[in-house]
Amino acid sequence: MLTGIEEVDWASLGHAYGPADDVPELLRGLASADPAERETALDGMYGAVHHQGDVYDSTLACIPFLLELVADPAVQDRGCIVELLTSIGGIELDDDEELDELGSDEEEFIPAANYAMAAAAIAAGADVFLGLVSDPDPEVRLAAPCALASLHPEPARVLTLLRERLTVERDTEVRLALVAAVGRIALRHASLRAETVDWLDWLARAAQDPGLRLAALAQRARCAPGDIPDDVVPWVTGLLEEIRTSANRAASPGGERAATPTLIGQVRELLEEHAAGRPAPWTEELLRTLHAALDDRVDDRIALILAQLRSPDWGQRSDAIWLCGGLIRVWRGRYEEVVRLVGAQLQDPEPRLREAATSFLERLFELGAPAADALASRLAAGPGAAGPGATGPGSAGPGGSPRAAGQNPFVGRSGRDGALLALARAGDTRAVPLLARALEGAEVRRELLYAVDGLGPSAAMLAPLLRRRLAEVEFDERLYDRAAPLLYALAAVRGTQALPEVLRILREAPANRRDWVREAALRTLAAFGPAAREAVPDMRRLLAAESASVATAAARALWAAEGDRGDVLPALERWLRPGTPGADWCAAAQALGEIGPAAASAAPALRPGLVSRDLWVRVRSAAALWRVSGEASASLPVLLAAWEENRHARVDIAECLAEMGPAASQAQLVVLTELTRRRRHNAREGGSGSHDIHLDEKLLTLCRAALARMERGAF
Repeated sequence: MLTGIEEVDWASLGHAYGPADDVPELLRGLASADPAERETALDGMYGAVHHQGDVYDSTLACIPFLLELVADPAVQDRGCIVELLTSIGGIELDDDEELDELGSDEEEFIPAANYAMAAAAIAAGADVFLGLVSDPDPEVRLAAPCALASLHPEPARVLTLLRERLTVERDTEVRLALVAAVGRIALRHASLRAETVDWLDWLARAAQDPGLRLAALAQRARCAPGDIPDDVVPWVTGLLEEIRTSANRAASPGGERAATPTLIGQVRELLEEHAAGRPAPWTEELLRTLHAALDDRVDDRIALILAQLRSPDWGQRSDAIWLCGGLIRVWRGRYEEVVRLVGAQLQDPEPRLREAATSFLERLFELGAPAADALASRLAAGPGAAGPGATGPGSAGPGGSPRAAGQNPFVGRSGRDGALLALARAGDTRAVPLLARALEGAEVRRELLYAVDGLGPSAAMLAPLLRRRLAEVEFDERLYDRAAPLLYALAAVRGTQALPEVLRILREAPANRRDWVREAALRTLAAFGPAAREAVPDMRRLLAAESASVATAAARALWAAEGDRGDVLPALERWLRPGTPGADWCAAAQALGEIGPAAASAAPALRPGLVSRDLWVRVRSAAALWRVSGEASASLPVLLAAWEENRHARVDIAECLAEMGPAASQAQLVVLTELTRRRRHNAREGGSGSHDIHLDEKLLTLCRAALARMERGAF
């Protein structure tokens, strides 16, 4: 085994962490009789030799040995090695990438040719995968179909083999993998697509196993998204009910593996925990595939999710929540009933379902209102009243860790603090007394403090508690992280009685992140307005700060406290000069815009920003120019051009358009078009931020306000 491994000059090759002289040991570890050693070796292969999907010269040198290991039935866990080979050889580059080098770091660039050579090398030996579809090891059979569909150079031959194997395969998950591989071939090879779609359509209707029918339907939708049947919702709903009631899924193949301190081991444990107790966890991936194919058919996707949320199977309800998370962050729609049903899951005895519901609701902000009653009920019930079987104070939680007596029930990343965060972000005032209780504990989740600004006048009762906590903040390396959220919350509730504590932070902040701390404190003083007059000398002193963020924040605070332009306007205009960094210019422009018409004399200083190469400088300057001078003719064209150039600027622009009203009437079509779009303006593939939904809903609200003002001005 591994013949010739010593003949390779591994030390002259490299991987993510330098010379590859440790690779022979990793390859031998993959063939070890010890499960822990095999997993450690696999973790090393992914961590160094195939780090984050990269293909190094050492990766290429490994391919013959990996193929040899896969072909040897005496090697255990070969399914993992098949998956590794599939990952190494499965990266598809377009023509431009094949001509360029991948990676921006000159010392660590990966030649694009490496990926092509890896695919070619594995394809040359891909016949080894043909025999694996009937291997005695179900995990090998599970990995083989994707390898064949991705890497074998004869797709028609593979397609025939996969369809034939489906007639004799008995393992449920392997059968699903076979169908998924058929769909993959159809997507990659247009000449085979039509016949494959017809076969998938037949299988979706004729197969006896409802799971197999659902898999075929999902792949059919994936291969022909423009031809998804109109009755897809009742069809899928019926299949899910059949799957639930059949309850005849065989036990998962293979025994338990030894725990290892590796990333792969941790991921495996999380997946096993996620699937534990569920009769058909594989339905999640099938439905994810189907939702991706349905894409902008939002109403159908919502209908599917609603059906799942009403299922007696908690696993289907949990899947629905995660699927809806992906839907709602990308597409606008009517989610009221979905949110209400997700809220109902907060009383379920299954902790994983409650966690999924809480995590989903945290990101909704105002869209979470339909679940407010459920959130309030969950919080009022107390820490141990989540449902039958839930853990209570002093008992061991799902992970087996006991809760210490007297521990703040709002500490943590999920659970009650998550429910409270969701309630506060929804703007429900029932969160206020619960926030007060949270503030009495030792630690408070910082997001709770940033949610105070949506709770209105009722949150004023929090000011004394916020003041006490700010007084307790120590001047160490964590000063900013601890003080900034408290300062933000005090500004939101106009807690002017905390002026001494805010001044303490402003005056005594140590050098570490001092500018950040000062800026946060000055923003709070600005919110206090005339009540912060005691701080005027500090504000005047900081007008001359070298940091634009501090100087402009000082100017805002001074204007709010005194309303005197004498020192404020010159202090801001000094940042509106040629050569000023964009972020500094923007800070000054925003401050002038907040001052408004009283800063009209600064209009000439703002005008050069309208033609800046920096988009944000143009946007901030145009908005500020309108606010100080009321000149829409100069500002509006800049704002509309930026609207089309950068969608992430639209919230700021829409806010200005709403202020302009009739003066922005030529923007009416732009605003109306935004309101008719189904896709969220800030939707990103493969990622999202905690405030993305909130920002898009804010954009819609501003657009409606702008349109209403424009229409009123037309009559």
